[in-house]
Amino acid sequence: MTRTIILAFAAGLLIAAHAVRPHAATGPAQTPKTPSTGVIEGRVRLAGPAPANPIIRMGADPMCSRQYSGRRAVQEFVVRDADGGLANVLVDLQGKFPAATAIADPVTLDQRGCLYAPRVLGMQVGQTLQIKNSDSLLHNVHSLSTRGNAFNVSQPQAGMVYKVQLKNPDVIMRIKCDVHSWMTAYIGVEPHPYFATSGEHGAFRIGGVPAGRFSIRTWHERYGQLMQTVIVKAGQTTSIELSYTGNEKPAAARVHDLTLPEGVTATAFIQPAR
Repeated sequence: MTRTIILAFAAGLLIAAHAVRPHAATGPAQTPKTPSTGVIEGRVRLAGPAPANPIIRMGADPMCSRQYSGRRAVQEFVVRDADGGLANVLVDLQGKFPAATAIADPVTLDQRGCLYAPRVLGMQVGQTLQIKNSDSLLHNVHSLSTRGNAFNVSQPQAGMVYKVQLKNPDVIMRIKCDVHSWMTAYIGVEPHPYFATSGEHGAFRIGGVPAGRFSIRTWHERYGQLMQTVIVKAGQTTSIELSYTGNEKPAAARVHDLTLPEGVTATAFIQPAR
């Protein structure tokens, strides 16, 4: 019996170690620094205070709400640490780069606790996106792409995995669940491997960058885009900080789903630029 418990405990630790961390900094694993390339290490900050994230009311699906017994899930629109580090920011480089083979390792989007994890991720054109259902209930994965990366699939059982190769660049592609209106994720589909997503303290790293002068761009779902110039030198690491004031607004109109109180039907609406 003791041996069985120890083995089960070890297996649980192994599973936890491989779970998708919702606020971990991410980026391609195949772009190491070489003598002819450099690295960009940076941090995205939010100078102003973070607004309160709204509570998600999951009463429309009791199987979701039961997973949060005594706790309340929130929409993580803005995740800022005490020092201003801003998570869930897609960071990429703008410029002309040599043609690059698509990254072989797949990118994983998980459905866990009736939420997507991670909320924001980047991947390369031609790379495989694998979408997992870790919940023992029905989810639907619907990409809202205008760039030829559209898909709409159902995953009614835990353990199901859907794989799709995204073939076209997409500055940001929204993913939603048609079953649970509060579930949202964003994917940037890049034409090159020079991108990353900021982690819980706002940090990111982009490796294997050709030497040169580039524009570095950030995208955040609430605060939109920032652009800054970065100079990369061969064999060196360049440090950079990009900072939002908290007053920025995305320039374009956006489509959202309302997350409404129990018993009210969710509908789509347009939020105009302000």
